[in-house]
Amino acid sequence: MGNKVSIIRCDDYSESYECVAKSLSFIGTFSSIISEGDRVLLKPNILAARKPEDAVTTHPSIVAAMCELVKDAGGIPLIGDGAGMTHPGATAEAFRISGIEEVAKIHDAELINFQTAGYVEVEVPDAFHFPKMHISKAVLEADVIISLPKIKTHELTYYTGAVKNMFGALPLRTRKEIHLLADRKLFGEAVIDLYSVAKPHLAVMDGVVGMEGNGPSHGTPVRTGVIMASYDAVSLDVVASGIMGIDPLKVPTTVAALERGFGEKKPHVEGVDPDSVTVKYKPSSGGIMFNAPPFVTRFFGRYFEMRPMIDTSRCILCGACAMNCSVHAIEEVGDHLEIDRDKCILCYCCRELCPEDAVDIDMSLLAKIITTGRR
Repeated sequence: MGNKVSIIRCDDYSESYECVAKSLSFIGTFSSIISEGDRVLLKPNILAARKPEDAVTTHPSIVAAMCELVKDAGGIPLIGDGAGMTHPGATAEAFRISGIEEVAKIHDAELINFQTAGYVEVEVPDAFHFPKMHISKAVLEADVIISLPKIKTHELTYYTGAVKNMFGALPLRTRKEIHLLADRKLFGEAVIDLYSVAKPHLAVMDGVVGMEGNGPSHGTPVRTGVIMASYDAVSLDVVASGIMGIDPLKVPTTVAALERGFGEKKPHVEGVDPDSVTVKYKPSSGGIMFNAPPFVTRFFGRYFEMRPMIDTSRCILCGACAMNCSVHAIEEVGDHLEIDRDKCILCYCCRELCPEDAVDIDMSLLAKIITTGRR
């Protein structure tokens, strides 16, 4: 199996199950990575609350196909992610609007919100930048991880796919810290810090309709008509970015991964010839980050804050927030509860689970200005 990558033509999402199954047949025995009763985490891209036709999130038909295939192999499918937006409730909303919540119901698959399921701090051996990271508890506890990315352009990494898809396993505080590196190369290296300790066993890419231009969320849908699969996410990214007309060795996450010994520069491809399905995507314009020097981005980025804050007038001291805080950042101080800003990883679990709606959001001045401008 190894670094083999399959490419299968798939012109319409109505053919998802057949195409996904065929893509897996070209790279080896799928059942070999799943034992009877294994909890198999399907990690789609649930970046934001957008409809499937917007091409921001992994299409629900791909997730549905994988649920069926996992069950056929004797596994128990779970579906999980953490949205990239900062407002509380973002992940639940994204699951619903993307159609993936409905898939979970139909296939009796547990739907896991990484933000409320909790995070565990792990050590990252030979890290580029982050020797320790908080990673989704659901990712760490799964027996098998399957990355289900959407093929898209990206303003930081030019391309986002199977490797970058694992970014959703991080709490928002860590994601912000990585973005504040304000440099494509450093950003790619930080993503590989995560990948090295949260490496999927398989990646199946939704390349039926991708996104070009200002991805990963503000670009334009573009029909590519393929499903791709590999047991090596880096090798899949090499092939997929090439199909988009992007030099794989210019993609920061791929470069960093190859430097760490992951993947292959020239993977073996099964199925159709990559040249026959190449669609040159319009690149991202670069994003706000790269319209200013990195030190400017780092300086101002630190002043963008949206933090949970307990409203003592509504809090009844039930302790739900403190009991479910994975980093123990909530403590009783005198006759009320407080959130330790240094410990808080911005998962917003406290706000999600408070029965009295007593957790508000404290915004910095910069955050108020930017969010007001976007309404």
